[in-house]
Amino acid sequence: MDKGCYQLRVLLLALVWGLSILCPGLLQARQGAIQTDVELVFAVDVSFSMDPEEQYLQRQGYIEALRSPLLIDAINKGIHGKIAATYIEWAGEHAQRIVVPWQVIDSAASAEQFIAVLQAIPAQRLQRTSISGAIDFSARQFINNGFSSFRQVIDISGDGSNNHGRPVNKARDEALAAGIVINGLPIILNRPNERFRDVDRLDHYYEDCVTGGPGSFVIPINDRTQFVQATRTKLILEISGLMPTLDRPLIQHASAAQPRISCFAGERLWQERWGRDF
Repeated sequence: MDKGCYQLRVLLLALVWGLSILCPGLLQARQGAIQTDVELVFAVDVSFSMDPEEQYLQRQGYIEALRSPLLIDAINKGIHGKIAATYIEWAGEHAQRIVVPWQVIDSAASAEQFIAVLQAIPAQRLQRTSISGAIDFSARQFINNGFSSFRQVIDISGDGSNNHGRPVNKARDEALAAGIVINGLPIILNRPNERFRDVDRLDHYYEDCVTGGPGSFVIPINDRTQFVQATRTKLILEISGLMPTLDRPLIQHASAAQPRISCFAGERLWQERWGRDF
């Protein structure tokens, strides 16, 4: 371990100790809960705009990321050396399901257990796209889940803008107010089918309307070959708590600037396409 990492770990341990002395109620609020470095919800889009190949690549991205020695190393370097994770699928406002319940991942073996459950359940394909519903459902998964950590993160991936349910920025703001961080993996591939046309810059939409919280970031997927690398990079950053250092700025805090894309863009596209309300 280099000197800088050692000093950072000492600082974090001192912070935890100080909080336990000054604010004992804060660390005992979830007494009996399993201590982890992060509680992480994988929230995965299964709306009809995701074709079967994209669904396969999306799921394989998570599977290969969880099998990465770099990811396991990032987990083991945490204060507790373990994370808690759950995998959900989402589409319309009331279309969410838990595919893999909360599980501790602290080794390659436990990662394989998570993967085995995931591989045993085929992906769904469902109507509409409600990112707000996905955020609300994901946020509820942190309540009384049996784990305690300083970071709660929703890792949301999808290929479209919100067109169902309540406004996405309202759901985002409530999650951020609860101390939850939301990161994004927007899937931006060519859409020859006009039926699934979406906003021109889905990465900007995710940055301005979906993601937020300390250190939040967006990593777009622009090519089918990028699923594994982008997913692995995102998970390592989420687990380590580091900021991304890529060749272009990916961090856009929700309240840092005027949105470049309307947070109602998806609803308006739906109305124009189908001639009816959201």
